[in-house]
Amino acid sequence: MPTTFRLNGQTATLDADPSMPLLWALREVAGLHGTKFGCGMAMCGACTVHLDGQAVRSCVMPLSAVEGRDITTIEGLHSKQAKAVQAAWVELQVPQCGYCQSGQVMSATALLEKNAAPTDADIDSAMSGNICRCATYQRIRAAIHSAAQSLKV
Repeated sequence: MPTTFRLNGQTATLDADPSMPLLWALREVAGLHGTKFGCGMAMCGACTVHLDGQAVRSCVMPLSAVEGRDITTIEGLHSKQAKAVQAAWVELQVPQCGYCQSGQVMSATALLEKNAAPTDADIDSAMSGNICRCATYQRIRAAIHSAAQSLKV
């Protein structure tokens, strides 16, 4: 049964089992490989996408749940906040292995789109569901603060 929704700003219809996790529909049906599989239990954040602007875990969300809604993946992230986050990530050399980074960037962008001046506690709360195997948490926090500062200019 086809599911129709907006994917990265464009109408998309995916012909897949409605119970298929959104992660696999994005990767295997839509061919968007930026969203990563990590744990399959919504605990690591590697599969984070935006659903109507909210950071959500796509590995546990059935495709049927996005009917008529807006999904943004790392490939479709183009807001000024996203650009600031991506620039700060590069400037502060946040990634080491890089595997978790699409999920980290998606969560950080969702935070800055709702809170232009997050505190450390705000950042910790927004990023708490994203695990980094390389433990770059201090650089992640610093990059989010840097991105927020750059948006003030």
